[in-house]
Amino acid sequence: MLGQRLEIRQGQGLVITPQLQQAIKLLQLSNIELDAFVEAELERNPLLQREDGEPGGEADAPAAAESHDAAEMTFDEGRVQEADRTLDARSDDVYGDASPGERTSDRMEDVGVGEAQPGLTDWSRAGSGGGLPDGEGREQPDSREATLWEHLQAQASQAGLSSSDHAIALTLIDGVDEGGYLRGELTEIADRLGIALERVEAVLAVCHGFEPTGVMARSVPECLKLQLVERNRFDPAMACLLDNLDLLAKRDLSGLRRACGVDSEDMAEMIAELKALTPRPGAGFGGEPAQTVIPDVHVRADPAGGWKVELNTDTLPRLIMDKRYHGVVAAGSRSAVEKTFVADCAAQASWLVKSLDQRARTILKVSSEIVRQQDAFLAFGVEFLRPLNLKTVADAIGMHESTVSRVTSNKYVSTPRGVFELKFFFTAAIQSSDGGATHSAEAVRHRIKAMIDGEGRDGDVLSDDRIVEILKETGIDIARRTVAKYREALRIPSSVERKRMLKTG
Repeated sequence: MLGQRLEIRQGQGLVITPQLQQAIKLLQLSNIELDAFVEAELERNPLLQREDGEPGGEADAPAAAESHDAAEMTFDEGRVQEADRTLDARSDDVYGDASPGERTSDRMEDVGVGEAQPGLTDWSRAGSGGGLPDGEGREQPDSREATLWEHLQAQASQAGLSSSDHAIALTLIDGVDEGGYLRGELTEIADRLGIALERVEAVLAVCHGFEPTGVMARSVPECLKLQLVERNRFDPAMACLLDNLDLLAKRDLSGLRRACGVDSEDMAEMIAELKALTPRPGAGFGGEPAQTVIPDVHVRADPAGGWKVELNTDTLPRLIMDKRYHGVVAAGSRSAVEKTFVADCAAQASWLVKSLDQRARTILKVSSEIVRQQDAFLAFGVEFLRPLNLKTVADAIGMHESTVSRVTSNKYVSTPRGVFELKFFFTAAIQSSDGGATHSAEAVRHRIKAMIDGEGRDGDVLSDDRIVEILKETGIDIARRTVAKYREALRIPSSVERKRMLKTG
């Protein structure tokens, strides 16, 4: 019989509060994204300020003052020693049991570190005579390198085109990529501008005379053709060569000679002429500023033995809540709305300070365990990279796999062997043929590359099957298709193509 009744049940469940969502978000941000987030919070929350700001602010939590002491861990004889053992026991719960979040983008990009902020005077550039810095208050010439598009637009303005043809040329220039190639169909441009296709082709023919030669071509053969025409070296045989570049890429010189109708000597001269050309005419021009990876963690050898792991403090925003200002605005609040706003700002500021500190501690903890696991790589090189997965690290430090995944995304570590993303140290395991320890897939790829790089000294080229045999002799059990997959990932041609390359020198 159906009926209604009231029941009280008790159970456990994870509630994703706004604070927990923020903690998860902070953990997976890169240092560039974190800096942008902090700047937005500083503008939004009047109680927040940087720790090195004006005097009078006091840290809301001891963690902000103690974080410097915990910014270093030392790995010695396979053990990680934490400089500060006063971690909040609840911190791992906040991060560790959270459901996996979406990964942020793979790009770690520098956005002009060291540049003066807009609206602020950079006194470091002030002249010795005092007063304003050089050029302050008066127009300065633009000393940066012109981009390819600016270079082409300047030539279009001086090409003697009519106003309408000049507009067509600018439209075509907008479709040029960084390599100097014109992307997009001319028919689409003609339809968009409402003009005949022949007129667009006529303007493009004028643009093909711009510098650098070969720019605004629609394909590699056309780009090379424009450069050959300028050198007066474009003939039917060369045209046939450009139509059969696929044979040249395969080193099929006999088929290429038959197609072009030339002998070996002429073919060698034609190939030499092609090598003297530029397949990417726009590559020599300025573009966006070079983007630099800023490491989150530094690893260096410890004089006492082992490795020292330190956070890059330059990438860590150090915030405090200004308690003095908080007291002033709290005392001046009259309405309930004002009091609620001040209370919310204070709670948010306190939580953000603690979250940033715990983020730094978690990154340091995970990085130190990775260094402990991969100490052989740091000491001896990539061939000694061990197989490693997220679960191994998570179990070792008592965290959830999703936490380790977030920490290692978009985070970089500077080591004596270079700068690597933390994800680099996680590689699949390849079984040993003798039942011994497994081998890292990255180390096996490195060994395959080294074997192929050593070809040619004795005239021998290793097939994939032969590579499998050599690896099995060294205790690595690997399938031929896996070798082929690794070789293709390294962009290494097949043994047949490598033989042709050796014959042609």
